[in-house]
Amino acid sequence: MNYNYTLKYRTFNSLLEDVRIDLKSLTTEGVIDPGQLVKVALRVNYDLGLRISKTNERVLEVCKSRVRLPDDFFVMNFALLCGEETRTTILPQGTNVQEVVPEYRPWVEQNLCSDVSLPQQPVCLTKCGTSYQLIQVIGTQERTYKYMQPIRFRNSEFVDCDCPNLKYRGHDEAYIKDGWIYTNIEDAKLYINYQGALENDEGELSVPDHPMLNEYYEYALKKRILENLLMDGSNVSAQLQLVLQEYRGARNNALSIVNTPNFSEMAKVWAMNRKAMYSRYYDMFKSHFYPGDFKINNAV
Repeated sequence: MNYNYTLKYRTFNSLLEDVRIDLKSLTTEGVIDPGQLVKVALRVNYDLGLRISKTNERVLEVCKSRVRLPDDFFVMNFALLCGEETRTTILPQGTNVQEVVPEYRPWVEQNLCSDVSLPQQPVCLTKCGTSYQLIQVIGTQERTYKYMQPIRFRNSEFVDCDCPNLKYRGHDEAYIKDGWIYTNIEDAKLYINYQGALENDEGELSVPDHPMLNEYYEYALKKRILENLLMDGSNVSAQLQLVLQEYRGARNNALSIVNTPNFSEMAKVWAMNRKAMYSRYYDMFKSHFYPGDFKINNAV
């Protein structure tokens, strides 16, 4: 499933303010209760589906082969393992010769040239002259590389059907169960991209801000307000009938906008139809033989 990454959002309070502007008389009387309308906005969010959900991303710390999912997690889009690797390389170099006097080494009992024991001084002088030590210095360089690689999901529950991690074949694997991600890795960092709940950073309920979707939300709230007034004995039947008529049209328009396939989805459908028509009308006439398979015998 493809999602709309450019959709804008606004808070529930902003939506309620637009409804109060349309219902000025009811707002003045103080009969509009925001607590009764939050569940209506939530129902409309679920009615429009995952296409309006926010795309969130997190980096989770896997400890003892498991990590808890975020509270606003709905569906997994894809996941990647994050790691570091340090490599040591030998630098190109020439000849570097240093002449130094060797230090006293107590584990060496005899001189290389005579049987005279080494003196207690740090400088070793022998009958053969001054002893020198040849040192070769090899320059090295360490580089740390950061990498990200996919991880395979064993189960498809809470994972999008188009998630590339379902088709990935690798040693590292994971699965989702009871709000946790379990892996075969003891400690690691896991980057996840998922569809989250419609909430802002402060935890307030959010709704899409789109000209074709705003009417659906507004008429849904107006419908619930008038229904509550009608149940309390107020004479709002005419207003409710008008709102119901506009509510049905706004809902149909919103669902048609949300469910309209984008270019990539239309391309997939076109490729699938082309393959089906090829197999149905052309594949049966395709020859499975080659000219070299037949030999003509000329009679003498």
